Amino acid sequence: MEPFRVHILGCGSALPTLRHHASSQVVEVRDKVLMLDCAEGTQMQLRKCHVRFTKLSHVFITHLHGDHCFGLIGMISTFGLLGRTARLHVHAPEALGAELDRQIRFFTHDLDFEVVFHPVDTTVHGVVYEDRSVEVLSVPLEHRVPCCGYLIREKATLPHIRPDVMSVYQIPRSQLMNIKNGADWTLPDGEVIPNARLVKPADPPRSYAYISDTRYLPRLKDLIKGVNTLYHESTYGDDRLLQSEKYCHSTSRQAAMVAREAEVGRLLLGHYSSRYDDEQVLLSQAKEEFDNVFLTNEMDVFDV
Repeated sequence: MEPFRVHILGCGSALPTLRHHASSQVVEVRDKVLMLDCAEGTQMQLRKCHVRFTKLSHVFITHLHGDHCFGLIGMISTFGLLGRTARLHVHAPEALGAELDRQIRFFTHDLDFEVVFHPVDTTVHGVVYEDRSVEVLSVPLEHRVPCCGYLIREKATLPHIRPDVMSVYQIPRSQLMNIKNGADWTLPDGEVIPNARLVKPADPPRSYAYISDTRYLPRLKDLIKGVNTLYHESTYGDDRLLQSEKYCHSTSRQAAMVAREAEVGRLLLGHYSSRYDDEQVLLSQAKEEFDNVFLTNEMDVFDV
């Protein structure tokens, strides 16, 4: 099974601390590298996690608060200094397009690569990027500015060939794709070997949901139902429920309620308020609602 990994570059909220950087993640999936949010200092964190700059192809910005996008122009500038030539695709709320273009013209000169901007309608749950093996969908959220999360989902793959059976029946390699696509095999004497004996089931597609800044939304369960791993902002604990409502954030308990209702495999907490010196209280409250939950920290790596 190919790697599907989430690298945590930053899991703090708006006010950076000595313990946490602001929001950013890198996702390795099917030999692609995708970035979710790009806060100040992201490029330094990217160096620390040893993911190759050159493989990063798409950046997905959830909303236009600085703790989610201030690092973008700096990273683009550094890519230019490193001699990047491959296109970089940026998916973000439409309002970022003109501002990003202005910053590129003001702060960078003679970039040897193209930055392609793709506006995202944060009110729509739909595909914002796809290729033959992966699709990324927007997930509408409710924050103080237009905001959406992202759902990264593998597409179904073909079944696995059984090499032992192929060898027994001396089936030529030229027939591998036909058999993967469901063909039976006929022996010289006319006996038909059914496809089910020639293959093993394909690996089930995996999925990862990144739920950024949002008030508690019970309806999320329908949009992220059954994902393998869910990252959900958990800015506050029960002690600051009123603040979470005022500023359109979620508590760790509410994040766990979404995880339970959506029947996800695992919950990752993040976007911690700087008010908490120890996030164990957030973890404890979440575990009262959903058992398979973990705190994130910078440089953590999670297999989806």
